[in-house]
Amino acid sequence: MDCCEFTDPRASRGGAPSATPSVTRRQLLQGMLLGAGAVGLAACGIRPGGDGQAQQLESVRLAFCGQLLCVVPYEVTREAGYFADEGLDVELIYSRGGGDAVQALNGGAVEFAASSFDAQLGAVAGGATVKRFMTTGRLPLFALATAVDTADEITDIADLAGREVAVSSLGNADHTILLYVLERAGVDPDSVQFATIGTNLYDALRLGQVDAGMVQEPALTLLRDAGGRELINFMEIEDAEEVFGGAYEFMGVAVRDGEQEERAEQLQAMARALERGLERVRTAEVSELLEALPTELTAGEDLDQLGDIVERYRESLWPTEVTLDTDAARRVVTSLTQAGVLETEIDLDQALDTTVLT
Repeated sequence: MDCCEFTDPRASRGGAPSATPSVTRRQLLQGMLLGAGAVGLAACGIRPGGDGQAQQLESVRLAFCGQLLCVVPYEVTREAGYFADEGLDVELIYSRGGGDAVQALNGGAVEFAASSFDAQLGAVAGGATVKRFMTTGRLPLFALATAVDTADEITDIADLAGREVAVSSLGNADHTILLYVLERAGVDPDSVQFATIGTNLYDALRLGQVDAGMVQEPALTLLRDAGGRELINFMEIEDAEEVFGGAYEFMGVAVRDGEQEERAEQLQAMARALERGLERVRTAEVSELLEALPTELTAGEDLDQLGDIVERYRESLWPTEVTLDTDAARRVVTSLTQAGVLETEIDLDQALDTTVLT
């Protein structure tokens, strides 16, 4: 179960993201940082002290999914210096999906992992012993939209019966959420044909190769501009409240279970830094937020369009505080169970540690 793969609509037309599972921003830019004064020192785990003396930062590695809207709070926090303010030199390690990040954590390759909660639950169901201790995203990064040529025919969930609907892959978060939505609307999932065509669904919907699909941004904006219909946008809190009953736990940071006590100061420091970063995401000028993003992710993007996307969603997607919302987490477990992805409900105590930030 995962959704946090890079989702650039251009990829289906020959483009490809430059970030890979083993590439970090620092590794990509380390040559530019050499001899760059205080910036170079910060990259090496050192920051100037208040008395002019260098202070050593504690280095930790955080693996996380490379989907653009997942990235924003982490890069903004790093760029603003909030990690360093807390004595941390956080190496942000991009992965193709949240599941890869969780497995890197479970296997001991990194100290922390940020992923969608469904990806973490899938790993826990498979035996991983990792626990989420803070949240950075409260909504799934999907919308259900029609193809351009079916926008006038499909105006409601019930109209999906007998139709071909695209998802990234069976069992991924977009598929499981769609199953939940169909069940809730009284539509037999067996009456819907699921087309699994990866994360970049834009061209298939634009060209009418499928009738509808679960898309992310910027594909949704491009599709809507081309004439497609937005049926449900799970990135909007109002839609999430209507469908799920409230927030739906999504991005958050996990640690290996059993290390909470020895890493307590690190965990709390990271939480303080990211809470400041989330506040900045919601209040700073959008142009400043875009400047914090790696050029590897934004190269070739329409930055005006990207800015509009961040502006549209920043009050819905990102919470004001990092404390875990157990109700939001329970909604994920419930939807996955009802969709048949989890054979038995996972006790939240297996996946969450709500004591770290109390």
